[in-house]
Amino acid sequence: MSDSPTAFPKDGPIDSLSHPSFLGFIATQFFGAFNDNLFKQLLLLLAIPTAVVATVADGSVNEGSPAIEVAGELTDAPATKPAGGGDLQGIATVVFGLPFVVFGGLAGYLADRYSKRTIIVTSKVAEIAIMGLGLLAFLATPMIGFAGLWIVLFLMGLQSTFFGPGKYGIMPEMLSGNQLNRGNGLVLMTTFIAIIIGTAVAGPLKDSIVPAGVPQMEAASGLWIGSLVCVGIAIVGTITSLLIIRLPAADPTLKLKAEYLAVPRPMRTLLKTDTPLLLALLASCVFWLIAGLTIQAVNSLGKTQLEISDTKTSLMVSLISVGIAFGGAAAGALSRKLSDKVVIQIGMWGVVAFCAVLAISLPGGRHLLGFGGSIPVLMLLGASAAFFAIPIQVFLQARPPEELKGRMIAVMNQANFFAIVMSGVLYQILNTVLTSADLPRSTVFGAMAVLFLPVAIFYRPSLERTVSPTAAAPTTPAN
Repeated sequence: MSDSPTAFPKDGPIDSLSHPSFLGFIATQFFGAFNDNLFKQLLLLLAIPTAVVATVADGSVNEGSPAIEVAGELTDAPATKPAGGGDLQGIATVVFGLPFVVFGGLAGYLADRYSKRTIIVTSKVAEIAIMGLGLLAFLATPMIGFAGLWIVLFLMGLQSTFFGPGKYGIMPEMLSGNQLNRGNGLVLMTTFIAIIIGTAVAGPLKDSIVPAGVPQMEAASGLWIGSLVCVGIAIVGTITSLLIIRLPAADPTLKLKAEYLAVPRPMRTLLKTDTPLLLALLASCVFWLIAGLTIQAVNSLGKTQLEISDTKTSLMVSLISVGIAFGGAAAGALSRKLSDKVVIQIGMWGVVAFCAVLAISLPGGRHLLGFGGSIPVLMLLGASAAFFAIPIQVFLQARPPEELKGRMIAVMNQANFFAIVMSGVLYQILNTVLTSADLPRSTVFGAMAVLFLPVAIFYRPSLERTVSPTAAAPTTPAN
């Protein structure tokens, strides 16, 4: 992990996407995104108490009550009292996202001060240790509760915070200019695949390890096997990172300044004077606030109100990313026929409409759509989100002056992660309100629709100096 002068091939930067160094990089970031989403979804599923466990705990189940299979398919069973009083997903979201907000600036500084290859390899070694701690934290949960898992989740977020600038910054240093666009596209595609597979696998993995209806703490101690899988994936990712060519530091003499830890002064000045840019940044934050809420809301809907298995719940979450992927492709095609403003309007009203549909419950608390009906609506919600987010992200990347583009991306990432952290806070508040008012879990989607409605009504983007939406897609900050 030396910062010695670069070991570029003798003919210059990599000019082929089949080069072992680039393939090693692709594999490294794939396994990293896969591991993040697998572990995080395992923990989110664990953080939700099931309906039966919750009602038994408060003594509301009696001998005359019909049996309800928590992880089964009994959709015709009478609705139970909504669980969720012990739903800790919001806390998990805050814990994972906080390092990005606090240490994002420092991570960007280190990625310029030291070789990005060094940052990547060091981050992967740290991932092995963190996943190992995760194994111990799962085993210790019956004794210390979720405290150990929160520490591990925070460390995961911290590792991803320092890995991110290396991951995204190494591309223009490693690849020749004529391969950069294709390389970025391949990174984006494999990242989405990793997110989808990692999230989808978490449910079956948990179901295969922990029988349905097992109390929360007992279930946690059994999930050490899942963490062992994550350790293995981290080891493989570390090995593939060693294939990446050695690169010099971008600015080895760079000095750490206090402003690197917050919004740099030039960016504050730019945002004050460029209203369209500021509004686009705020719109992007609202998008990630809704995105963070969506994952938590779907998990809660599946496990608590629909009472389906962890496998099907994880499938519901992963299909949102499938919708985003298809929506990204469709947004690029539509933008060639319609203006970006129209594409954004379609996306905004789509988000409002599909959240509203997902919110509807019938008398007795039964969900209108059920599992089967929710699948296409969740995919359409993801596609609508892509329609909204892609043109805005492209605008945020293209609008600033050339010398401020990198810092604009850093500020955008920090702002987006702040929104994700706030989604955890808001979810915990909504969870408390729904539990106290005895409302179905789908009500969270109604709150999301209301939250996004003012954006759809009042936001009128001014998108001068943009590039084609095919040049970017809504990246997932946590990866």
